[in-house]
Amino acid sequence: MSADRQIVLTRLIAAPAAKVWQCWTDPDVLPRWFGPEGYSCTTKDIDLRQGGQWIFDMIGPDGTVWANRHRYTLYDPPKRIEFLMDDGDDADVPMQVVVVLEPEAGGTRITQTMTFPTAEMRQGALAYGADKLGQTTMAKLDAAAQAL
Repeated sequence: MSADRQIVLTRLIAAPAAKVWQCWTDPDVLPRWFGPEGYSCTTKDIDLRQGGQWIFDMIGPDGTVWANRHRYTLYDPPKRIEFLMDDGDDADVPMQVVVVLEPEAGGTRITQTMTFPTAEMRQGALAYGADKLGQTTMAKLDAAAQAL
């Protein structure tokens, strides 16, 4: 995968891998933390397993709604999740997302690699602050994992 098409987010989560895994795979927990600070998710369909999908709307602080679909292609508990992310209309090539959880002193290191179909799409995401917004999502994940 080409680095010019990727955004990589990483954070040390102050919780064991089992709790971080639960945050990603429990249908009652994932919608509560997923998305940047100030954003919320409204689930339409959720089947969190390899071969399953999560269809939801992400709602921004100003009320803007973005359709989202995650199609899970790999579950390797409790260390790796891979999914395809798009808006659910099948018009465009989806983004590939790989989430890796690694035990580390003080908790679990999460590395999330988003690979965009083109370098231009990555640049567009960076232009609206996807990397900084993604770090606020990681902070919400950290809080959710510690609260379990």
